[in-house]
Amino acid sequence: MTNETNGILIVDKPRDITSARVISRIKKISGIQKIGHTGTLDPMATGVIICTINRATRLSRFFLASPKKYAAVLKLGVETDTLDATGSILATRQIGTVSEHAVCEACKQFEGEIYQIPPAYSALKHNGVPLYKYARNGTPVTKPPRKVFISYIKIIDINLPEIRFETECSSGTYIRTLCADIGNMLGCGGHLKALKRIGCGGFDILDAIPLADIESHQTLETIKNRLIPMSDALSEMMPYVADNGLMEKIKYGKSIALTDIKIDIQIDTRDTGSPFIKIIDDENQLLAVLSPDESNDRYNYCCVFHNP
Repeated sequence: MTNETNGILIVDKPRDITSARVISRIKKISGIQKIGHTGTLDPMATGVIICTINRATRLSRFFLASPKKYAAVLKLGVETDTLDATGSILATRQIGTVSEHAVCEACKQFEGEIYQIPPAYSALKHNGVPLYKYARNGTPVTKPPRKVFISYIKIIDINLPEIRFETECSSGTYIRTLCADIGNMLGCGGHLKALKRIGCGGFDILDAIPLADIESHQTLETIKNRLIPMSDALSEMMPYVADNGLMEKIKYGKSIALTDIKIDIQIDTRDTGSPFIKIIDDENQLLAVLSPDESNDRYNYCCVFHNP
């Protein structure tokens, strides 16, 4: 695969492998050295990882802050030091008095804007060192609570002590912490038993190709056939087809006035839900991503892909 091949690859990560290892395996198969991802999954978790190929790595910032969807299993009555099934058991409690109604009511309490204390075993850094390293050395660090947003928690099945649920949440939300907090509210504790990311950045688990499928074929074509063009990947951005004059400005990095792009910024960006505009040519090739700067009557360049 040459450096001219760019795009987004949606991979279904298997259990018990790091996100970095997924990237390493794809590099080995494809020979591509420039591959990134737009947000890690814990080794025990499975599901959607957005992999950016070659020039598409410059689009990572537009996916990092996007909401995530998860399918999770919460096990009540058992608390662990990592808040998930990989940790050591700290305590066990009876759950005999917990009802299905109580479970549903507790979950509702966590919808909307909430504050979470990040897990002691996490990749979040303190003084440049991941928290899990402090925890493993017996000196865990407690970070201040962080504001996150839970769009919804949908109960799929209750078969106590296990609860299966689906949730959509803001970037930076820890589902491990959510499970532990729900368990604490119910008075019996709990931990995350299983987790699958089923949606991220506008992509669904149905868009993802299992890593095993890529490895079993051991061919570049498997990857190339599943690549999503950069413009298509930015589905939430309003597209604008550049004329020759705008192409020329982008080519040489010249200032782009608001009047150079004939749209109603306030209406169009509000309708798409994105503050950015993707500039494409008549073949849907991504030329640039811009953001309006109305105070200076111009657009700011976010990234440029135009080939001189």
